[in-house]
Amino acid sequence: MWWYEVFGFLLNITWIPAVCFIVGFLLIIFEMFTPGFGVPGISGIIFLALGVMFTARNLTEALIMTFLVIIIVGVLIFIFFRLAKKGKLNNKIILVDKMNKESGFVGRDENPDLLGKEGITVTMLRPAGTIEINGEKVDVVTEGEFIPKGVMVKVIKAEGLRIVVKKAEENEKLEQDGENT
Repeated sequence: MWWYEVFGFLLNITWIPAVCFIVGFLLIIFEMFTPGFGVPGISGIIFLALGVMFTARNLTEALIMTFLVIIIVGVLIFIFFRLAKKGKLNNKIILVDKMNKESGFVGRDENPDLLGKEGITVTMLRPAGTIEINGEKVDVVTEGEFIPKGVMVKVIKAEGLRIVVKKAEENEKLEQDGENT
């Protein structure tokens, strides 16, 4: 029979390669369910390679066994991801906590309503700093320019949590008038 010629060597596995295969697969399973550095997984791969080396008598048998080991590890990984998708894994691997207001997590609000408003710099903007708009301090950035403390600025962009400002037009006019005199 053709299958005995191809897979017959599997019936002659001694106890040393069998232990190598069992320990290798157990270490790989342990690695899947335990977050960490990868020592069990690497050790499992080494044990599986030793099992192949102890069992195979020629290159063809080694390739067939390696292919079978890869298929078995692939099935184990498929089962792992299937369990993870259904939520049947422990809390060490999958984060179940949600970061929402009900759990006490409060994020910074976006400020699209600040677009076009003017404020005064509380700190020097080089290019990041703090301004005050309507009595509220806001972290902002410029488009690369340095703006000293106490200067009027205008919000030109509000992209999510990034608020971009530039000098207000009245400041620029005063500076230009000062340079012309």
